[in-house]
Amino acid sequence: MTATRTLVVHCPDWPVAAARPEPDAPAIVVRANRVLAASPSARAAGIEPGIRRREAQSRCPHVVVIDHDPARDARAFEPVAGALDGVTPAVEVTVPGTLAFATRGPSRYFGGDDALAERVGWVAAGAVGSVAKVRVGVADGPLAALLAAEQAHRGGRSFVVVPPAGSASFLAPHPVDVLGPLLDRPDLVDVWRRLGLRTLAHLAALEPADLLARFGHDGVAAHRLASGLDLRPLEARRPAPDLAVTSELDPPADRIDRAAFVAKSLADRLHARLEADGLACTQVLVQAETEHGEHLARQWRHEGALTAAALADRVRWQLDGWLSGSSTVRPTAGIERLTLVPLEVVAARGRQLGFWGGETLVDERILRAVARVQGRLGGDAVTVPEVRGGRGPADRVVRVPVAGIDLTAARTSVHPDAVAEPWPGQVPAPAPATVWAEPEAVEVVDEAHRPVTVSGRAHVSAPPARLTRPGRSPVAVVGWTGPWPIEERWWDPRRHRRRARFQVLEADGTAHLLSVEAGRWWLEATYD
Repeated sequence: MTATRTLVVHCPDWPVAAARPEPDAPAIVVRANRVLAASPSARAAGIEPGIRRREAQSRCPHVVVIDHDPARDARAFEPVAGALDGVTPAVEVTVPGTLAFATRGPSRYFGGDDALAERVGWVAAGAVGSVAKVRVGVADGPLAALLAAEQAHRGGRSFVVVPPAGSASFLAPHPVDVLGPLLDRPDLVDVWRRLGLRTLAHLAALEPADLLARFGHDGVAAHRLASGLDLRPLEARRPAPDLAVTSELDPPADRIDRAAFVAKSLADRLHARLEADGLACTQVLVQAETEHGEHLARQWRHEGALTAAALADRVRWQLDGWLSGSSTVRPTAGIERLTLVPLEVVAARGRQLGFWGGETLVDERILRAVARVQGRLGGDAVTVPEVRGGRGPADRVVRVPVAGIDLTAARTSVHPDAVAEPWPGQVPAPAPATVWAEPEAVEVVDEAHRPVTVSGRAHVSAPPARLTRPGRSPVAVVGWTGPWPIEERWWDPRRHRRRARFQVLEADGTAHLLSVEAGRWWLEATYD
């Protein structure tokens, strides 16, 4: 059995290109405190995707750190997908920065795989412009085609075509790590490496029954991909037309914040309808109709089953790409009808609920409430906390937009121990209960009413005796500890900071975290 001949258009490090940093400036896009993508100048400085933010900054102190925003990536990628609609109407976006389509018809029309790859690369490069490189790969199966595009990037070529029936040998030397993003199982990839299964050839040589017995359906999927076959050649099917869901927008929506709530509700309806039939969606067609009769459509594919949240994200990204894009892709009127058509479905494998029915009621209410707030205030209005590395309490926890996060998935970045690396100068545990959004200027004096100072060698001029906050009477300090001196970004004259932190205890038992910088004292946080 052979795989579908597939062409993949891949823009390496697209999240960085979509953010449009300064030309030639080293820049990285970070997700969950790890590097997701890096610009060419950042890679030249030794930064690679997967390393932690702190390590990236140590390798390139002047690197520009950009938070991951999948909506921004999808919005910037829509002109590329739209430009290829003139080559084939079957363009499928997998993730922003990567799209694919079957080559059977287009290849015959344009005179073969090489001619098709050259033309597609030329069209896509014209749509991208100078902000990113475009690479094209053609092979049997989407995985081999994607790796062919990446090989073209490493070799400085515009495209690579793998001969028919040659995908298995092409995939054989690649490491098993390439399966991690497709299967969304980095833990499984780590197990394979420790078992000595380091390349795709090692996985392809095993019996599918043995992988099924040991690793379940993910093991079978890995074997098919490593063998150069399609992931779902048999169980994928075209659903009946009545599985599509449609919603009328009255008044028509011409802004993404107005269309986001309808998109979320429509995605929930489609997911519930499929779930009632024991199905899960892997490929969805987003259709929109405007007041002026314009018809917009885009296919999104996911190698795994799309959850309700993941489905809603893709619909929102696509609407954002249409409504917020350039004049070449933006419709001339508001969207009055939105339709979701599940083009490809598979049998649902079910889900593991909490002991008390966790996901069935409470989580659904939370997701609906989040969608309502996003619909009223915008996609970035709702944020969630995420633990980052840092020395002060305000640096260790940041708020990121929930639009770029799957709330139904486990998130290790929310746990206090998510960052295990030491930070010299970090204030020891326990963390303060209240961290002020803006530090409050205070006065700290000794017994002789002289301001307490800290030297460059971290020597304290005298023990703190009294603390005065604005509009309050001085309070006696009965206990203190410190200092914890830090000197940050000494290599950057504009951002260089040197300060010291203290923990002080007032007479009534209230404890504070103070910092002193350039002779001025600040109250940063308060302990319970």
